[in-house]
Amino acid sequence: MQRLHARYPFLEGARDAVATQAVDLVTVVEQERPVVERARERVVAALEEGDVGEPSRDPRTELLSYPVARVLVSLADQRVLVRTYARAEAATAYERFVADFEDTTELKSVETSGVTLEELLSEFDLERAVRETETGYQVGVGAYLPLAGDLWESEWRLVNRALERGEVPVDEDELLTLVREAVRERVEEGLPFDVPEPIAEALTDDVEEIQEVLAELDLTREIDTVVPDLFPPCMTALLDAIQKGEHLPHHSRFAITAFLASIGMSTDEIVELYRVNSTFGEEMTRYQTDHIRGESSPTEYSPPSCATMVSYGDCVNKDDLCERIPHPMAYYERRLDETDDDELEDWRETVESEEA
Repeated sequence: MQRLHARYPFLEGARDAVATQAVDLVTVVEQERPVVERARERVVAALEEGDVGEPSRDPRTELLSYPVARVLVSLADQRVLVRTYARAEAATAYERFVADFEDTTELKSVETSGVTLEELLSEFDLERAVRETETGYQVGVGAYLPLAGDLWESEWRLVNRALERGEVPVDEDELLTLVREAVRERVEEGLPFDVPEPIAEALTDDVEEIQEVLAELDLTREIDTVVPDLFPPCMTALLDAIQKGEHLPHHSRFAITAFLASIGMSTDEIVELYRVNSTFGEEMTRYQTDHIRGESSPTEYSPPSCATMVSYGDCVNKDDLCERIPHPMAYYERRLDETDDDELEDWRETVESEEA
């Protein structure tokens, strides 16, 4: 099995390689424990880190861990896990192909593990839809719209693009983002699916471990209580920045908006919070919030994990609980659980009583 396929297991060539070798998944999950362990690591890392973890040094183990990971995601059968896992696979692929494009070394082995942009565009049937220009690229609107549909930032809206002759201009970074979205769509396609009983039985313990991680992160719990004093430090800092009128970069704005939506705040309530900010634009804020909440997009976004917050520089003022918690939502839930119900005063109720 090629290293290229192990590095990019979503490629059609990787699927064909597995099929050609007539790999029996029942035999794999029952007899090849390293493959199952790596598959479980892919899923757990997706939940906790936003990527799929460190690859196995064995190409066969790494490649086969991908279809087994998809089986685990299907058996766990949680929509939030499907979305999170697909985004993590796409994020890892993005890091890898960006590194491949930047690698200009001449000394490469005969069996390369890298890809070119042209190969990726061909993989996703985009070679005819993408045209290079002197200043960047032009993407056919028919290809652009579905790939940009799950990107929440307002600059991806077609109304904010200089559409000309059925083409949308993008720069190189934006094109690579669209390719990342193509990867995410392929990974997510068909999940979850029905798993044969022998495979499900062999993976019972691994699925339970993944479900425990899901329960710990509490991404599936419905929370409808807004108590700012119990927010994790990172979200408190972002909310303070909004209230002080400071400009937030896209990743920070996404993080706080997704968090507020996840704890039960409506679009109108979130828009009101932003209104005091000098950079506030109601139409853009409302669009972004509706997109994150899944009102105007096919995906309801969850807040970034702590690892992602760290990578973007949004993890600040860590306290002791932060050291033991992998996700801002898990932090907030823990604080809610530790507080007596009669001490929980929802911020929205306080505002309503002051306005009355």
